[in-house]
Amino acid sequence: MANKLGGDGLIDELCNGFNLLKDSDKGVITFESLKKNSALLGLQGLSDEDLKSMVLEGDFDGDGALNQMEFCVLMFRLSPELMEGSKLWLDHVLQQELQDYSF
Repeated sequence: MANKLGGDGLIDELCNGFNLLKDSDKGVITFESLKKNSALLGLQGLSDEDLKSMVLEGDFDGDGALNQMEFCVLMFRLSPELMEGSKLWLDHVLQQELQDYSF
């Protein structure tokens, strides 16, 4: 998926996923909003404990919810394909930078 979408497309898809799952009043993903909207992303089979664990795993600032950055980081961590794609993009960019600064 990462290769098909490209960097900008992938970011757009992650932002769309975040927007589908977030609590519209709070602007973050809470356990309640994740549970309510999880079927939209095919996550309806996950238990309450699984959903709570997802929020806790991605909640770096300890506020009990996921902001957009936390959600994107969590999605990268949970998807080996995304991680591999991002590593390839980083390697490519670094190679380009090194070539630009070669003497």
